[in-house]
Amino acid sequence: MTVPALLRDLALPVIGAPMFLVSNPRLVIEQCSAGIVGALPSLNARTPETLHGWLDEIGTGCAERARAQPQERVAPFAVNLIVNKANARLEHDLEACIAHRVPIIITSLSAPDAIVPRVHAYGGIVLHDVISTRHARRALASGVDGLILVCAGAGGHTGTLSPFALVAEVRAFYDGLIVLSGAITNGRAILAAQAMGADLAYLGTRFIATVESNAADAYKAMLVEASAADIVGTPLFSGVTGNYLKPSIAAAGLDPDNLPQPEPGGVYRKRDDRPPAWKTIWGAGHGVGAIAAIESTVDVIDRLKREYASAVQTLGATR
Repeated sequence: MTVPALLRDLALPVIGAPMFLVSNPRLVIEQCSAGIVGALPSLNARTPETLHGWLDEIGTGCAERARAQPQERVAPFAVNLIVNKANARLEHDLEACIAHRVPIIITSLSAPDAIVPRVHAYGGIVLHDVISTRHARRALASGVDGLILVCAGAGGHTGTLSPFALVAEVRAFYDGLIVLSGAITNGRAILAAQAMGADLAYLGTRFIATVESNAADAYKAMLVEASAADIVGTPLFSGVTGNYLKPSIAAAGLDPDNLPQPEPGGVYRKRDDRPPAWKTIWGAGHGVGAIAAIESTVDVIDRLKREYASAVQTLGATR
């Protein structure tokens, strides 16, 4: 299997998933400094000008950490671009990423045909979210450097296939980088992702309940109290199926167990076309039950490293 050089020798084989309205420069810098890839959606920067400032902040912050901790590798960072006609900022945000030479671009929804050559031109790589083998083949035809398999249980916009099924089917025709998403919240699950055939794990929900995330305090507290039974999947809020916390849906005045039937799904809607309460309807994956406290990002990653090392040792001893 081929892993791009940029993603080899991470302190932990993990990418911190970009989370809408949650990820911010502070979280990304902490993730990268601890040796995993940090990422944020470009649209979290509320204006195009803000995005330029954020990219400067991340670049400067990571460089300062690298100087302060020369014995520890600071991982590269990533920016998520929504490739869809509803995203009026796509071209501007891509130009900003090119200007700042963002190491990793993560694309979502449509295949990034026009994006890949422009990122490759400055030496960056492109990873693309997929939920099926059809989407995987289409992304590979665009020339992407890796696939992020979004499987059942992933938070936010999600997939429906078991990771066992999707990884096996994709590996049948692709030997490049696979990043696996779906309810991965501890070190043992990270190792399990690799055992299935993935190279890296994609963790989002685990980093919502951190000191550095931009999530509201009530959102973080709700995660700590939640279990998998508190997650509901629906395309109602964005047009694309996502997983959300039931208590946040109830707080918005809806019955999470009897949601209105949405319009035909599969069409991503821009912010202004979503229900008025969408900002307080909070995404999360099925792995919420493993989150017991609000902690610093460094503490979360340190524990993931210990859990991963322990899992490697334990499973090795049982062979």
